[in-house]
Amino acid sequence: MARNKQRARATAVAAVVETVDGGLAELIPDRERARGWTLLIDGAPQSHVDLDDPAHLDFAYQRRLGHIADLVAPAGRPLHVVHLGGGAFTLARYIAATRPRSTQQIVEVDAPLVQLVRRELPLDSAARVRVRSGDAREGLGRIPDGWADLIIADVFSGARTPAHLTSTEFLAEVRRVLGPGGHYAANLADGPPLAHLRGQIATAATVFPELALAADPAVLRGRRFGNAVLLASELPLPVAELTRRVASDPHAGRVEHGRSLKDFTGGAAVVTDASAKPSPVPPPSAFG
Repeated sequence: MARNKQRARATAVAAVVETVDGGLAELIPDRERARGWTLLIDGAPQSHVDLDDPAHLDFAYQRRLGHIADLVAPAGRPLHVVHLGGGAFTLARYIAATRPRSTQQIVEVDAPLVQLVRRELPLDSAARVRVRSGDAREGLGRIPDGWADLIIADVFSGARTPAHLTSTEFLAEVRRVLGPGGHYAANLADGPPLAHLRGQIATAATVFPELALAADPAVLRGRRFGNAVLLASELPLPVAELTRRVASDPHAGRVEHGRSLKDFTGGAAVVTDASAKPSPVPPPSAFG
């Protein structure tokens, strides 16, 4: 009975549709969660938010980023976090809920999208989150050396990662902003033959000595288009616990690390600003 009432409330709430710089933004109410919303841009799912439970992460790749946020420091310790790409501020809300007193900065290029999310899905007033409108790389350049414990990159324009966020020069800037032992996590999207994903791993390996990759096994085998989360640091990574969490997820994934990740990369070329290209265009079936 309670679930039926919840569904009735959700279906009674209208979607919010507005044009933003990135295209047509839609906030779709979640039929299973009374204050849950999914953000789509031109039909591509970008974020899911539950205003009543910001620690709930609906998308598999966001849960993997959440696992990383849980594991990069002792539980509950406040972090300095930079989010490149804002979406609906899902991961910033998660970290504010799970690590109170964390200080976070979001850099999102789409100012109308920021205004929409602030209005319709307001942040908790107690959350220490600053939102800046601007290009991710330019915004990163304004952050002091060594400020961040964690940098999360989840930047898509037209469902593609912009070229200037895929290069060694960009990752050198990421490394500059990270403090000693800091971590970088990136949401990457690719499909067969996985040339973009392999190139991103090869590129990250020139900047960070420690890497791990978490993804659906079908994506790693090149059977379908999907998301993969790259984790990088100068220090050893929490691979064993990350592997356990990713494997026990409702959509179980796999973690590659060390020799297996090097073999997966397969000698892919390193990406520089001169050779950088956007990530591939998702096939029509990717968001079916």
